[in-house]
Amino acid sequence: MFNKKLKLQQGFSLMELLIVMVILGMLAAVVGPTLWNKLGGAKRDTAKTQISNLEVALDSYRLDMFKYPDSLQDLITNTSSSSKWQGSYLRKGLPKDPWGREYQYRKPGRENRDFDLYSYGADGQEGGDKEDADIVSWK
Repeated sequence: MFNKKLKLQQGFSLMELLIVMVILGMLAAVVGPTLWNKLGGAKRDTAKTQISNLEVALDSYRLDMFKYPDSLQDLITNTSSSSKWQGSYLRKGLPKDPWGREYQYRKPGRENRDFDLYSYGADGQEGGDKEDADIVSWK
């Protein structure tokens, strides 16, 4: 019935390849920064979760010893040789923050808090904003 010859194409033209490359570049420009920010946000969320877990361990220590520890290391080892110590309060040891640094612990805390527990964030320095902002237990 239909006796037309079909033209077979052997590949893509240069113009077609350029159009695809432009479209991929535009998608990367739009999606890339959003994805990158979400990855940074994941580290901040991890730090918040770890701080929350450390707070639970600190509260457990306080229930057993009737005071908060002098250092986070007291959650791992019985430095006071007290018979009331029921640890280790952290089975896997002290975690580091997502950037590989130790969490900061201060007892007593500022502003009449029992303790302050925090990470300095991505930049490793006090203060900052966005991904460099400190992650703290009291907010």
